[in-house]
Amino acid sequence: MDLRAKLDSLIAKTDLDVSDKQRQQLLGYVELLNKWNKAYNLTSVRDPADMLVKHILDSIVVSPYLNGERFIDVGTGPGLPGIPLAIMNPDKNFVLLDSLGKRIRFIKQVLHELGITNVTAVQSRVEEYDPEGGFDAVLSRAFASMSDMVEWCQHLPRANSGVFFALKGQLPQEEISLLPEWCSVTDVKALKVPELEGERHLVILSRKG
Repeated sequence: MDLRAKLDSLIAKTDLDVSDKQRQQLLGYVELLNKWNKAYNLTSVRDPADMLVKHILDSIVVSPYLNGERFIDVGTGPGLPGIPLAIMNPDKNFVLLDSLGKRIRFIKQVLHELGITNVTAVQSRVEEYDPEGGFDAVLSRAFASMSDMVEWCQHLPRANSGVFFALKGQLPQEEISLLPEWCSVTDVKALKVPELEGERHLVILSRKG
């Protein structure tokens, strides 16, 4: 099965509305990730068809929950979930943050080649990144434990309304129990990712008001 047919069949198993242009961009991203991965070792997933499930679908199922206009993806790696979400939401703005130069170089190449204009790639440690104004949500996928994430990123959400989005596998009860006093879980969404084994959850956290 070619990659476009595979992507189309995966999307058909969700409620997501994905235009032809968005599908082309998602495939273009997978092709670039596969090409660069050979030299830069950006992901342990080697097969482009697996990337569609484990990277693309696993990211875009979060799209319906993105409320607001400004988002930051911390520890984005090769741009996950930030690039797929930016493709899905061309009207929203994303900052993709990572401390490794090779990852940021790759992301900038993706933005250039695919014509993605709503992403800013930033090479920085998260503790040292000082944005102007806050973000509506801070996204994290495979970045750190939730307590580390909220401690390191507590300067990033918009005051009073910003939230943290932690993309997790099984619901991490132990991590939830270790959260700092000022932070609490406000919602948990069970995510359905077609053809992905195991559970996926979106844990939404916010500062206690």
